[in-house]
Amino acid sequence: MNYVVVSSIGAVLMGIFALFVRMKAAKKPTSGKKILLPPVFMSSGALMYIVPQFRLTHMEILEAVVVGMLFSILLIKTSKFEIRDNDIYLKRSKAFIFILVGLLVVRLVMKTILSSTIDFGQLSGMFFLLAFSMIVPWRIAMYRSYMKLYKELHGIKLV
Repeated sequence: MNYVVVSSIGAVLMGIFALFVRMKAAKKPTSGKKILLPPVFMSSGALMYIVPQFRLTHMEILEAVVVGMLFSILLIKTSKFEIRDNDIYLKRSKAFIFILVGLLVVRLVMKTILSSTIDFGQLSGMFFLLAFSMIVPWRIAMYRSYMKLYKELHGIKLV
């Protein structure tokens, strides 16, 4: 079976998993750790760049980072917190589901188109970097928003 097909199936499964995790997370209070740890854990994936076939050119790095940061804007706009029962919760957003599915579709289309011109290893490296470049700004924005509410909840003056 083709690598692109297998990795695309994996991306769809991860997208579905992310939807369920997000819906479940909205039912429990959040914390700074829950917001910041996922990108830290994901960063171990950068070890792929040790293998030469995954290494990227400067232009591929730039393209992946820029697209990832642009995608992060959509996630940032749909991630809001609220204070409930003296805790901070992630608000459920119907738009988030559509945005996540839309990003997944765009990613699959991009992968299908680019797989004919870019080596599979480099394409994998680009999509990892794109995902990481999307998640890091999103999680930083979430953490800042969370801390603002945390300070409000605990009576800490904002500077």
